[in-house]
Amino acid sequence: MSPSRTYQCLLAGTLAMLGLVGLTYRMPGASTDWPEYNGDGQRSHYSALAQITPANVNRLTVAWTYASGGADTVGNRTQMQCNPIIVGGVLYGVSAATQAFAINAATGVEIWKTNLPDTDGTLSRGVTYWTNGTDQRIFFGAGGGLYALDAKTGNLIASFGQAGRINLKTGIDRPGADNYVRSNTPNTIYKNLLIVGARVAEGETALLGDVRAYDVQTGQLVWTFHTIPQPGEFGYSTWSPSNPRQHLGGANAWAGMAIDRKRGIVYVPTGSAAYDFYGGNRKGDNLFANCLLALDAATGKRMWHFQFVHHDIWDRDPPAPPNLLTVVQNGKQIDAVAQTTKQGHVFVFDRVTGKPLFPVVEKAFPGNGVAGEQPSPTQPIPLKPAPFTKQTFTENDINPRASNRSAIVAMLRNARTGSPYIPLTAQTTVFFPGTDGGAQWGGAATDPDGTIYIPAKQNPCYSTLILREQPATNALVTTAQAYRSNCAACHGADRRGNHDGSYPSLLEIDKRLSAEAIHNVLRTGRGMMPSFAHLSEAERNAIVNFLLNKNTSTQLVNAKQTSVPYQHTGYNRWYDSNGYPVSAPPWGTLTAIDLNTGTHRWQVPLGEYPELTAKGIPATGTDNYGGPLLTGSGLLFIAASKDGQLRAIDKKTGKTIWQSTLPAAGYATPATYSVAGKQYVVIACGGGKLKSKSGDRYVAYALN
Repeated sequence: MSPSRTYQCLLAGTLAMLGLVGLTYRMPGASTDWPEYNGDGQRSHYSALAQITPANVNRLTVAWTYASGGADTVGNRTQMQCNPIIVGGVLYGVSAATQAFAINAATGVEIWKTNLPDTDGTLSRGVTYWTNGTDQRIFFGAGGGLYALDAKTGNLIASFGQAGRINLKTGIDRPGADNYVRSNTPNTIYKNLLIVGARVAEGETALLGDVRAYDVQTGQLVWTFHTIPQPGEFGYSTWSPSNPRQHLGGANAWAGMAIDRKRGIVYVPTGSAAYDFYGGNRKGDNLFANCLLALDAATGKRMWHFQFVHHDIWDRDPPAPPNLLTVVQNGKQIDAVAQTTKQGHVFVFDRVTGKPLFPVVEKAFPGNGVAGEQPSPTQPIPLKPAPFTKQTFTENDINPRASNRSAIVAMLRNARTGSPYIPLTAQTTVFFPGTDGGAQWGGAATDPDGTIYIPAKQNPCYSTLILREQPATNALVTTAQAYRSNCAACHGADRRGNHDGSYPSLLEIDKRLSAEAIHNVLRTGRGMMPSFAHLSEAERNAIVNFLLNKNTSTQLVNAKQTSVPYQHTGYNRWYDSNGYPVSAPPWGTLTAIDLNTGTHRWQVPLGEYPELTAKGIPATGTDNYGGPLLTGSGLLFIAASKDGQLRAIDKKTGKTIWQSTLPAAGYATPATYSVAGKQYVVIACGGGKLKSKSGDRYVAYALN
């Protein structure tokens, strides 16, 4: 045995005697990567690195910052949701202007950055790395394309797809569909395959949501899984009327995937079928929308599936990649897959068979919908673990400090509330948690001991379904009618957007955008907003005229009729007159759950409003977006909260033991890595959500 190996063994024995078996010892000068989205193919958000500990975390200081460029510091509309990857001492990420870049991971010095022309404000959560030992590639979704870049230079690889790009719309088009498709969550590598999901629109013009695999070197399509089945395929009978792929879209894999490379299984959560809030034109359970799919990664063949919501009319699709982990039940180790949900549940399955590891019951949720709607009479509910959010919102759940409590009570008494699955009607319906969670796209972290750590939101929202105005061919419609039919569901009938800024105000838009610029946004989409290229030129002109306060009438020639007779009135987050959620705190939480037993270990508020804390009010938690990072020393690093802090939390207790103010809120998941024996923690500080300022900085911390 070599002297260095002998020394490592002696040190390992000493650590074991000290009870520090979980710590990872690395020889001086060693480097450790963070090579994939959320750390690894299991999407664990975990690293065994342990140089930064609860005992020394207070010595963390900023090691470097990188200005990625492109922040909107006037309108504060840009964001960075990127979990960067680190390979061989190089950090790869995405800028506020949605350009991919590479920097020195020890210094933050730029190596290269793309200048792609068609990113159009795409929100990106990162990039994917592949190598065969000599060829190194970065795959990056921007606009409607998927790009292959040389990892060393950032140059497009001309032999991939068409001059380095795949057109994501090819193969998922259908009659009447729009052009909106984005690959904004990093894709998944299996051998020589790049397995791709995508975001599509959520209205009736949505493209198909098929899962696809491409050859990593050529860009050629290798396999496709139809999330809305074709005739003769399993699940086809769960859709009515027939041939759903001709008139429906969605059921797309937008949230990301996990991969068991040893077994060759990819785990794919799927979105809701479009339209999100009405399903009278898609009767049945609607497989494979709202599912966790276990697919043969080599062929795309379905191995098993589980549907979390039957016939979803609430936009309750799984919001994040699942976590792969190993749990112990009855003394037996079981490789499991865990999926968090917007509704506040964790479903845990045997990774190979799909059998739930805790009982799941089909629970009745009676409730009538609008004319033509046929809700599912039951929905699956896990009996363990207990939910990590409250499940209902009643008068007893109103914030006792709410500034306009009497008005909130009056509105609630006239609303449909008290159950998780109440169909929308013309009467106000309350969602709790809100439409985006509960758990959201940041996902959860898992510990090798079987514990899962889940950030979540606990804020109510409300909406209604109203009859859609149906313009007849050659009808004379006002510009206001054109706006209401196409834009009011998100931006509000009054054009004020929503309170948290996720759907911006369109008032005085003429001071920010020219008529030509508004036309371009309607044609191409921007960020989360889909393209409205499917509308006629006259309809788009009518919308532009309304936004520019030209309230005239427009003759619509060959106006398209809709198969969805209703539209919802917006994703209305419910706040009091002072801008705080109307529910009793906590409004944001971090929860630790033992998935061996299904029991909660702890739950703490995540984030605070400093002005409330200054008044002596205990930390309330805040809206949050972004996931946690877990290290081998027992530290959880998480930003995510509206207050713009990065926190280090003791995984045993949930207690915050260090925090640092970021240059802009970190609505992203941190990463950790080491270069030459030095451990770093890095996070993208893009802000922009929740009416916080936008930024472009990546900030890395290390021990001083």
